Amino acid sequence: MPEQQPTEGTVAAPADAERQEHARRRKRMVAAGFYDAAKSERWLDSPELAQVNTDALFAGLRWAPSPDIALPSLVRLIEKHPATAERANRGDAEFSMFRLLGSSQALGDFLYRNPHLIDHVLDSHGLDSEPELIATQEPSTIQAEDIEPQIDPHDVEETPHIRGYSGAAGGKKLDDIDEPTAPLATAYRTDLLEAVGANPDDERPRASREMTGKDGYTALRVAYRAALTKIALVDVCSPDPVELMPTVGRHLADLAAAALEGALAIARTEVAEGLGGGLCSAPARGASVDALDLAIIGMGKCGARELNYISDVDVVYVIAPVPASELPEGVEPLTEQDCAQIGTELVHALTKAIMAPAAEPPLWEVDANLRPEGKDGPLVRTVESYVRYYKRWAENWEFQALLKARPIAGSAHLGEKYARAIEPFVWESAARDSFVESVQAMRARVTDNIPAAQLERQIKLGPGGLRDVEFTVQLLQLVHGRTDPAVRTKSTLDSLAALTRASYISRADTEAFSRDYKKLRLLEHRIQLMHLRRTHLMPDRAGEQRALARSLVPAERMGTLSAEQMLKAWQKLKRNVRSLHERIFFRPLLAAVSTLSRDEVALSDQAAQDRLAALGYRDPRGAMRHIEALTNGVSRRAEIQRHLMPVLLGWFAEGVDADAGLLGFRLVSESLGTTSWYLRMLRDSPAAAERLCQILSSSRYITDLLEDAPTSITWLDKVADLQPLSAGALKAEITSLLSRHEDSADAMRAVRYLRRREILRIAMGDALNLLSVQQVCTGLATVDECTIGAALALAEREEANVGERDEKTTPQKSDAPQHDSQDATGEKSPEDKQRNPLLTEITVIAMGRLGGAENGFGSDADVMFVHRPVEGADEKEAQTQANRIVNRLMQLIKQPVRPAIRAERPLEVDADLRPEGKQGALVRSLDSYRAYYERWAETWEFQALLRARPIAGSEDLGRAFVELIDPYRYPREFTVEQAQQVRRMKARVEHERMPHGADRTRQLKLGRGGLSDVEWLVQLIQLQHAYKVEGLRTTSTLDALDAAVQANLVAAEDAEVLRDAWLLATKIRGGNVLRGVRQSDLLPTLRDALEAVARWSGYTPGSARQLEEDYLRVTRNARKVYERLFFEG
Repeated sequence: MPEQQPTEGTVAAPADAERQEHARRRKRMVAAGFYDAAKSERWLDSPELAQVNTDALFAGLRWAPSPDIALPSLVRLIEKHPATAERANRGDAEFSMFRLLGSSQALGDFLYRNPHLIDHVLDSHGLDSEPELIATQEPSTIQAEDIEPQIDPHDVEETPHIRGYSGAAGGKKLDDIDEPTAPLATAYRTDLLEAVGANPDDERPRASREMTGKDGYTALRVAYRAALTKIALVDVCSPDPVELMPTVGRHLADLAAAALEGALAIARTEVAEGLGGGLCSAPARGASVDALDLAIIGMGKCGARELNYISDVDVVYVIAPVPASELPEGVEPLTEQDCAQIGTELVHALTKAIMAPAAEPPLWEVDANLRPEGKDGPLVRTVESYVRYYKRWAENWEFQALLKARPIAGSAHLGEKYARAIEPFVWESAARDSFVESVQAMRARVTDNIPAAQLERQIKLGPGGLRDVEFTVQLLQLVHGRTDPAVRTKSTLDSLAALTRASYISRADTEAFSRDYKKLRLLEHRIQLMHLRRTHLMPDRAGEQRALARSLVPAERMGTLSAEQMLKAWQKLKRNVRSLHERIFFRPLLAAVSTLSRDEVALSDQAAQDRLAALGYRDPRGAMRHIEALTNGVSRRAEIQRHLMPVLLGWFAEGVDADAGLLGFRLVSESLGTTSWYLRMLRDSPAAAERLCQILSSSRYITDLLEDAPTSITWLDKVADLQPLSAGALKAEITSLLSRHEDSADAMRAVRYLRRREILRIAMGDALNLLSVQQVCTGLATVDECTIGAALALAEREEANVGERDEKTTPQKSDAPQHDSQDATGEKSPEDKQRNPLLTEITVIAMGRLGGAENGFGSDADVMFVHRPVEGADEKEAQTQANRIVNRLMQLIKQPVRPAIRAERPLEVDADLRPEGKQGALVRSLDSYRAYYERWAETWEFQALLRARPIAGSEDLGRAFVELIDPYRYPREFTVEQAQQVRRMKARVEHERMPHGADRTRQLKLGRGGLSDVEWLVQLIQLQHAYKVEGLRTTSTLDALDAAVQANLVAAEDAEVLRDAWLLATKIRGGNVLRGVRQSDLLPTLRDALEAVARWSGYTPGSARQLEEDYLRVTRNARKVYERLFFEG
């Protein structure tokens, strides 16, 4: 028989087995938690794992938050330290190793660089390695289904301490030390000093000579990271990482302090022996170093003992000569100059020990920029120098920065001397004049300079982030700590507890926000731990988010929190925190004035007023009365306002004038009563309610308008409703109004009320910074144009009806009997309905700012009136009729109306720019204008025509007038003499119209680089070049400026300077008017007024000085451009 051939199945069997084994391994990887099994699988075939049992390996990897990171780190460690394979073979029993390697790639890299430390670190983590211990506690960490805690924090067993680390204070464990100032003599300090060959018991320890330069830097950093790794082991293996977080923060701060102590020991040796290059011209003698005390003061999180894994360490340095009585024999005391020189050299040397390149990477940045004068100030100062600075020069934010200042390294007694000296400045800062602006600026800086794409990923600075918690706690401390020493604590959590014990915050709020704060800090810690990078951003990669979610829960619960669930829980957490400020800062104010339950918070009247004053309420007692009036009672309105008031009070405080905002809100609320839509808007539209608060605190004039027209508040719900109406929409509405009112006075009252309404709309949009300067100017001009057009239409309608004209132009007493111009039914008699033919057509020509559509709030309407007799009409009769119509137009616009329109600022119509000014005819015929311009007009009158624009009346006549004046305002040739006339007129205007004694640098219109400079320069360019450059034939200053750039008549950079000056001056001027400033053409000098106009102009809180500097700089530059271009040629 022929030999039997193998079947296809028998040949493929080995391949099938291989595929099945591969599938089983992939399945195990997925079960162990690998994110990218395909990418990580190659590491399983590494020769370093040949002696590692696969089952044990997977049993260990399942404890890693990121097995994808833990596996490569393990392979590399076995390569450098083969004994690590024995640990891997223990599987579950070495869960802490796997947990650490899967939580921090950076610490895995550290152990790879220093394999001799692997056993030392992993065997001394201080936790039982059996995973069963983990299961004895339920975590209070972030949960997928509910962000609320699952247990009472007080029921949690005491967190295991880090083995071997106890302080010098009566044998206490560091974990138990909660005093604001921790002992400097920690075990960390001992270990790190010994690592650089220094004696920890010496008063001023020095590193050994062998431990200077890069060798010393490396030894210090290795010892630091070894201790850091031990802390991380405890952290990532904790059964309740949320509750452990404050302990971790304290240890990280004490470790950083020890690193600075070790760096100072290296610096002393380097400076004493002239090593490493110093600032001194000659090496300092060792005795000189011993004659100087230097204290390092920790600021920020390090000072508060709540440090992150990786963070800048903010410090200031204090120096003092050692007293002669304490110096060794033969050592001379140091002079002040010697102290500063040696101290500065020590600081430079210790900074290098922390940050300079070496075999072991730098630790973190040592930041001394919180010192007096910042980067420009000396690095070291004596206590007396600090005190002098804080007394004379310091700004409020500098005192707030001192809130967490604590001696952390160097001379303990000098550090305490500094702490005692600066403490009064911290707690008196709330009484300083600029405290409110400083607080507002501090809160505004939270999101400054954060890229928009990162804002929602921010754990620290974004809405609902860590800074929201810290800001509120610090503000409450500054407000109440001035009179209550019990709340003068350092860390955020200790401060929350102290504020609760003193009844400034309710216990429930403290528990909730302490928990939320710890959860946010845990998120921050886990994110930083992975790569030991300074970041506060939620990862945006799916794999990193998954690893983060696994690291947030205890080991035995890994896999129960997905990345999606974590993100959802984080969003909920942010929403909780976002309301922190309002809930704990303002709600107790309601309890102080209403019949609400006070919970555990029992603010005295004075404490409540202190809170309001700290936020900018100048009349806290009056504010309390308003709050009481708004919230007391059982009505639905009172109930809704009680609910909203904490939020509203914060929004008012963020505005320009908190007191005015609160008063305005009370007036508007009382005006609207129980109107359902108003209450519904407050309750359901937070954006509209916030806008209302911003507006009410910005302008009393707007508040007055709103009080009389409260329905305008409905606009706040839609941004589109706060945009100026178009001319077409306004004219259509006015036409409808006129058709519904036969009586001209009634019709004009309706038009004037509409004008006031539209000014309010534009003012509200401007106050909310929803409109550009150009939109405001154009919108106001459009409103005035339509008002004048309506008055002209009414005057012509009266003229066309003899009876109505006679009735409206004949003065009548209110008690005069009615004549027979009406019958008993009120109908006019046939005789009175006789039509009077119009003998002339009239057009209104806008001039000045109205002509340029550059109106401000309160601008006059500069106009000229032109008429042209209809064909066949007698010219004298036409002139007489034109006079009647124009006079009636002026009367309708100016005369009082009944009932009066509250808060109306009537339109002032000014016809003084007409030929011959006040001495000339109010209205002229087109032919009369032609004759005047041909024979009598002067250059300045042609210049004034550059703004001439028809706005109402006969369109044909308007076009004819424009054709008439174009050759005069856009001349073929503008002579040198004419240019000189313009320049002389400008000088005359400045001399005659500038208010006596006015500061030219602050005058918005006529001052240096102000509106007048820009407009006169542009108009001179138009007179000289508009004949050839069509783009210059415009009444708009800014459009003409753009055209001049396009025609290469003005450099783009010069035009930008001029534009910036014009826009800023216009914005400030509008703000002055709406705030009721008497001298609206001046940049304010008083700080409060300057701050208000800065806020109106879109600046952040506390920017009064910035606005002043910007305005003076911009206008100074504009004046230079003006002088160079205006007088050339």
